[in-house]
Amino acid sequence: MHTIADNFYSDMILPVTLYGDPVLKKRAEDINADYPSLQDTIKNMWQTMYGASGVGLAAPQVGLSIRLFIVDTEQLADKKNKDFKGIKKAFINPTILEESGTEWKYEEGCLSIPGIREDVYRKPVVKIRYFDESFVEHTETYDDINARVIQHEYDHIEGILFIDKLKPLTKKLISPKLNKIMKGEVKTDYRVKAFKR
Repeated sequence: MHTIADNFYSDMILPVTLYGDPVLKKRAEDINADYPSLQDTIKNMWQTMYGASGVGLAAPQVGLSIRLFIVDTEQLADKKNKDFKGIKKAFINPTILEESGTEWKYEEGCLSIPGIREDVYRKPVVKIRYFDESFVEHTETYDDINARVIQHEYDHIEGILFIDKLKPLTKKLISPKLNKIMKGEVKTDYRVKAFKR
């Protein structure tokens, strides 16, 4: 189990906030272009995400209750069909405008909930408005895995976790694992931070 004190990690890599920390259940706040050290925060989030072998990371997962998340599905390109085009972007102050299509299931996991993966149903197409790192506004539509990762990370800034979308029986079955995660009793190959009550 890794702790914040692990000194073999780069200073750029932040500890990932574990399930049980209230920051993961809060709706995050909008920010503006003057947000302190915004570019450093985004850079550190990229380092943290790659260090944990993730494809997305939201600011609440590194303890910041702000409306910011990053996505890199380009790393999945060789695992999918040749037509798949991944994205690598930061999303600031995003708003999902529309979700459409017939829901499909896919096994999701979360860096803040290590060791648990479950099927989650989501709509396959998402239309989103957001600001990029230069605070230029965009409205774009994504589908397939790109849409799913965006929806998963967007949920984080709304204070929603993928386990909140599971059936009651499934949640009951995984509750012993969740209790261990809340106590910081996890094994990961990335830095984590449990909430101290």
